Amino acid sequence: MTTVQTPARPLAYRNFRLLVIGAGTSSFGNSITPVALAFAVLALGGSTTQLGLVVAAYALADVATALFGGVLGDRLPRAAMMQGSAIAAAAAQALVAASLVGGWSSVWLLGAVGAVTGCLGALAAPSSSAMTRQTVPEPLLRKAVTQRRLTQNGAQIVGFAVAGVLAAGIGPGWAIAVDAATFAVAAVCYHLLRVPEPVRERAESMLHDLGAGLREVLRHSWLWMLILQALLYHLFYGGVQGVLGPVVVSATWNKATWGWALSALMIGFLAGGLLSLRWRPRRGLFQGTLLLALTGCFPAAMALGVPGTAGLLLLLGGAFLHGLGLELFSVSWDLSIQQNVPEDKLARVYSFDMVGSFVARPVGLALTGPVAALTGTTTWLWVCAAVMAGGSLLAATLPSVRQLHRHDPAPADEEPEPVASGA
Repeated sequence: MTTVQTPARPLAYRNFRLLVIGAGTSSFGNSITPVALAFAVLALGGSTTQLGLVVAAYALADVATALFGGVLGDRLPRAAMMQGSAIAAAAAQALVAASLVGGWSSVWLLGAVGAVTGCLGALAAPSSSAMTRQTVPEPLLRKAVTQRRLTQNGAQIVGFAVAGVLAAGIGPGWAIAVDAATFAVAAVCYHLLRVPEPVRERAESMLHDLGAGLREVLRHSWLWMLILQALLYHLFYGGVQGVLGPVVVSATWNKATWGWALSALMIGFLAGGLLSLRWRPRRGLFQGTLLLALTGCFPAAMALGVPGTAGLLLLLGGAFLHGLGLELFSVSWDLSIQQNVPEDKLARVYSFDMVGSFVARPVGLALTGPVAALTGTTTWLWVCAAVMAGGSLLAATLPSVRQLHRHDPAPADEEPEPVASGA
């Protein structure tokens, strides 16, 4: 009997291409909106405090809704969840754009719609993360995870690069309209997805399903311990990036240098993704967790505060190493979840990962200023560097992290990709 060899590239699969295009387009648009929103709030006469509240509304709604998104992602067709969220988000962003272009917007409208958009994103995010496994054969899963992350990181870099130009050139309202259009494109891509639906457990109450997801997280000690490590990372690094970094770097060098540092960080992400395409460590989670300690280089370079060209190179190098280490860890982390969590609980596990990772970030943003004022900015940056690096190294000593091995299913002949009915 003639068989068809499994294509060696994830992008050879139509469903994976659609998923990557939709997710990449959304990432591009989502990078534009925060910049455009800042310009919009200030143009409406809002204060920096009001801008912070608008951004916080989005972030808090995102965290608060993620767990429900995980339950729904394991109950309902994930492509339908993603499509519905993208359509509603396109409408919400179109409303914001129209209000700004039409001159009838307000800071409170931006905050309210921002909260709605955050909820919509959180409802779909667990389904989106879990969808990768449904679009490629298992032997290609690592490549698929890496290529998807590369695409989304690249789209974010481009989005950040053009955001200020669009907001200044055509106005924040039209810039946000671009984001609305990207959600519409993503919705079309998700509508065209045709993936076989996994066998699902019988749906119970929302709380029962959440409890089942939590039990799955607690069943893997490497999983819940590294979620706690992520909570610690965001608690400390959130304030470094959002509060101290811009102030320290501007005072030591200039305002433009902070933009260069964030660009070096994103280049580190891309370098980590490209390296992951070739580097396939057997104990990927262990080695990725060790490399996560490189994130401490960025705040350490700020704390050193060496002026001049040498200090600038040190800062950019620290930012690059931060991005490199974080991306190498993230690829191994994502692959470990995909390979070790049952399909019918995957979205819920991703939702607990999202909440555990980001729930502490607003706390860090709020406390960094007062704590740094008490300890001194340089001292607090050193503390953040030590916690970020030391926490990662400590997590790497856990037996469950050291002993988790990558699954390597042998490539097998298979029939052409099935086309299943779906959303």
